[in-house]
Amino acid sequence: MSVPRRRDQAQPSVRTPRQRAGDAAEAEACARLEAAGCRILGRNVRFREGEIDIVADDGGTLVFVEVRMRRGDRFGGAAGSVDVFKRRRLLRAARHFLLLNYGVGARLPPCRFDVITADVDGIRDWIRDAFAAD
Repeated sequence: MSVPRRRDQAQPSVRTPRQRAGDAAEAEACARLEAAGCRILGRNVRFREGEIDIVADDGGTLVFVEVRMRRGDRFGGAAGSVDVFKRRRLLRAARHFLLLNYGVGARLPPCRFDVITADVDGIRDWIRDAFAAD
């Protein structure tokens, strides 16, 4: 006899091949950031407003990193997939992160938004300061 699972208990997660490839790309992105001297502060930081793939400290600058993986360059490729809607979600999530970690009225560190692109062969580009918070 099996014990019924309560609704508030987490279901075991089965990762699809696409999700596993994304996980590998994020791990490789973290390794690339660390090799460049960044300190990883968080991965897959989730809020209602959105998710930040990687939060890192780059010499006192807080870096919010979006990792995008695409199989090819159709439709603008991985970098092109960070459209205005995705940027808005990232900005809202970053604001939430800053509020939680620094508080209201606190002096905030310099921040930037980077995009790291990947394909089936691994990391392709690291676009520093990919977009600005308006």
